[in-house]
Amino acid sequence: MTLLRRTLLVTAVLFTPLTATTHASAAPGCTSSVPYVSGEGGYDTYRIPATVTTAKGTVLAFAEGRRGGAGDTGDIDVVLRRSADGGCTWDPLTVVAAGDGDTRGNPAPVVDPRTGAVVLLTSYNSGEVTEARIMRGEVTPEQSRRVFVQRSRDDGRHFTPPREITAQVKAPSWRWYATGPGHAIALTRGPYAGRLVVPANHSASPPAGSPDTGQEPRYYGAHALLSDDGGRTWRPGFVDDSYEGTHNANESTAAQLPDGRVYFNARDQHGTSPGNRLDSHSPDGGRSLDRPYTVQPTLNEVPVVQGSVLQLPGRRGPLLFSGPSVPTARRAMAVWRSTDGGATFTKALTLSQRPAAYSDLVPLGRKTVGILYETGAQGPYGTIEFRRLPADGL
Repeated sequence: MTLLRRTLLVTAVLFTPLTATTHASAAPGCTSSVPYVSGEGGYDTYRIPATVTTAKGTVLAFAEGRRGGAGDTGDIDVVLRRSADGGCTWDPLTVVAAGDGDTRGNPAPVVDPRTGAVVLLTSYNSGEVTEARIMRGEVTPEQSRRVFVQRSRDDGRHFTPPREITAQVKAPSWRWYATGPGHAIALTRGPYAGRLVVPANHSASPPAGSPDTGQEPRYYGAHALLSDDGGRTWRPGFVDDSYEGTHNANESTAAQLPDGRVYFNARDQHGTSPGNRLDSHSPDGGRSLDRPYTVQPTLNEVPVVQGSVLQLPGRRGPLLFSGPSVPTARRAMAVWRSTDGGATFTKALTLSQRPAAYSDLVPLGRKTVGILYETGAQGPYGTIEFRRLPADGL
């Protein structure tokens, strides 16, 4: 891509108009910035955004830097850019977890409320294998999906090397495995305050006697990872293991509601029930669900894609959801709000009509919300944009 074309692409992103039911400018400060442009920095494509605000107010924007192409496997790094001004400008790119020919991705960051440390979970597999081969059980445990944790004690400037926790969190019968992607949460109220909760998903091997195609959608499920010691040790929380094909919970996101419950929302990976989003609640900090995942019908505009949820502060603060808003295409990133704890959602804002895919929501103080999302002029993976939104407009 020529310098002129890149300049035009970034300019088009920065000046794409918002369409909304409410005013959508963000002041003071900027409205939009573009921390990642595919084709720059030595990477073919940037994908899978995840973002948190640190205890010092620094915005961390994680992504996958894909070297060999836009595909989900191969030589992939977890990369990071930091912003000290609420997402308006960004420090130079750093590599947090290097693939070195293998695949590292699915960033799920969270800030430990007790220490202020940034805890980052990621997933790994050999760069020589594909998701289909992993789903079919054709790989060794070393090549398959594995889970790692890292910590930063200096506001995201440096991270410890990846430390493997696969044995703590992945059942032997599981094949595919993915953390998040998108921010995880730290519980701040109730008897489980301080607990780190990481939404995740997996696929299971077929039951004995079943055809082992590896692609049977009924073998998808979601689960949660829990840590009560700031990310040093981990254990599984709830496990959605129905595998019946009606509701195929996949990439997941979570938020703690004002009443202390944890709300989980998941991508439905081509389940037979109508609708593409599933949800449930946990009354015990992610250990169990109060009911199996079922379709969230007020989010039927969302296609099959990852999404993000964020609870705004205050007893009456709304629960937000972000995702594309065309059921049959990854296009038109939007934000919905719920004032009843996730029972129903209403669209609050459409950012643009451009192609768009994965996203992550982040608080920027009490008056502003940030959204880090994939978008582009010709397709959804041209850039990862950061947009600032006024909280009172949501």
